[in-house]
Amino acid sequence: MTSRIAPKALAFTAFCLLLPAVPSAVRAQQLSPEEQRIVEYVDAHGDDALALLERLVNVNSGTMNPEGIRRVAELLAAELEPLGFETRWVDLPDSLRRAGHLVAERTGTRGKRLLLIGHLDTVFDEEGPAGRFTMGDGIARGPGVVDMKGGDVVIVQALEALHQAGALEGTTIRVVFTGDEESPGLPLSVARRALIEAGKQSDIALGFESGSRSRDTEYGVIARRSSTAWTLRVTGERAHSSGVFSRGVGAGAIYEAARILNAFYDELRGEEYLTFNPGVILGGTDVTYDDAEKRGTAFGKTNVVAQSVVVSGDIRTISDEQLERTRAKMRAIVARHLPQTSAEITFTDGYPSMPPTEGNRAVLRVFDQVSRDLGYGAIEPFDPGRRGAADISFVAPYVDGIDGLGPYGSGSHTPDETLDLESLPKATKRAALLIYRLTRGGEGAGAP
Repeated sequence: MTSRIAPKALAFTAFCLLLPAVPSAVRAQQLSPEEQRIVEYVDAHGDDALALLERLVNVNSGTMNPEGIRRVAELLAAELEPLGFETRWVDLPDSLRRAGHLVAERTGTRGKRLLLIGHLDTVFDEEGPAGRFTMGDGIARGPGVVDMKGGDVVIVQALEALHQAGALEGTTIRVVFTGDEESPGLPLSVARRALIEAGKQSDIALGFESGSRSRDTEYGVIARRSSTAWTLRVTGERAHSSGVFSRGVGAGAIYEAARILNAFYDELRGEEYLTFNPGVILGGTDVTYDDAEKRGTAFGKTNVVAQSVVVSGDIRTISDEQLERTRAKMRAIVARHLPQTSAEITFTDGYPSMPPTEGNRAVLRVFDQVSRDLGYGAIEPFDPGRRGAADISFVAPYVDGIDGLGPYGSGSHTPDETLDLESLPKATKRAALLIYRLTRGGEGAGAP
């Protein structure tokens, strides 16, 4: 697979490519005095991090709640501005029916130019749970606590720790908190314009969605799959059911839809990183379907051959090439047609893919070394088939990067969402030292 390493990142990547050849015992380093001060700041300000997390969670900021999203943005801006960041609110056009984004930036000439990515919104609607942040038994609970207000807190506190150590001076760091990650406005080229522009001005992107781990292993995300919507519309001859399969009536719309879906299953299933899922199906004599709301109605009778079917689903792929090849195969299957039926399939681009480039692996190697130096152990690349789409994919064509730098939790998108409190300072220390080493320009332990 072709690597998309930005020209200014070549020296950094070349350095990282040497790391696997060096024995781990030689590579292991003590933290520098400045790094130690950064770590100590995080340890000393755990209560501040929890207080900020509580304030954020207690604001309902569902994607369709613009006032709540603006309030979360104000809370985060108030934390970043004293650190030397200039903040601005990016409004989206009214036609997108979305709140907008918070952008914070400081510029300098030192080290790699970094883009840190978070989001302000949650999946919960305006009437959903709010003001319910609780803690107990090492767990924090509340709507959006790990997806991704916990990750937003990691960004803020990591930058605070760096600021207190004087390590932000001369750096170029941009932070983009999108306001509609959970349900992005369309077209995406407009909804993600601010993020893409920030990516084009950066060398490395770091995403702070929740971390991933198994029983014995912790992971970093070097690749994410795309998310593309598809809609299948099938038409048959409406007639008395006694005539089904006859030359004049044919198979009807429901049999044709079943043929197509079964062929998708038989002929496309099994390719690595490719999934395709029909999520909604409506069929009968009369069908209505609202694509925006993903809901509709169907009417039919058992003694009438179905005239219409609508199926809506998604495709997830690891690359543009895999997506285009899958689309072509689906179109070919749709075009075969049972007697007296017709069908068409349309596609709507969603989140792009983030392929596993060598540049991304190089950033992960630096993150892995940070984790080892902190005494937390190795970080392995995560299987992209097990993570959904995320905002970092929009900047993947322009920068190297990794995701999943946030704390650990469970129950995302449910009322039972939790965050492992022990993982919050752990994720913050890792993030702070990763940012430190990427922006050192040759200074400090482990810096490229």
